[in-house]
Amino acid sequence: MKSERSWAGIICGFVLFIVVCLSLLLHMKGAFRASGNPELGLLFFLLPGAAASCLSPGRRVLRPLLGAILAAPVCMVTMRLFFVTHRTFWQEMAWGLSAVFWCALG
Repeated sequence: MKSERSWAGIICGFVLFIVVCLSLLLHMKGAFRASGNPELGLLFFLLPGAAASCLSPGRRVLRPLLGAILAAPVCMVTMRLFFVTHRTFWQEMAWGLSAVFWCALG
């Protein structure tokens, strides 16, 4: 039962990371740019980390971090294939790694 719960934290972190990433790309495209703080949306990545750490017994930081690390390439590929971006690949890579950091902080 304990090993099943540890997988729940990783899967929850993985799924919620992708959901937050896609919601930021789809619904809040220019909202933060108009306010003058375009990277304010990275704070939303605290939510997947906090939710996944509640489901992770013992290692409350490592399990959500692993889920975020696994989800980051999926988000990167999705951003490059399905959305028109004005950033370079390296800027998107920095954004994705910042999202992983904020997820681990949650």
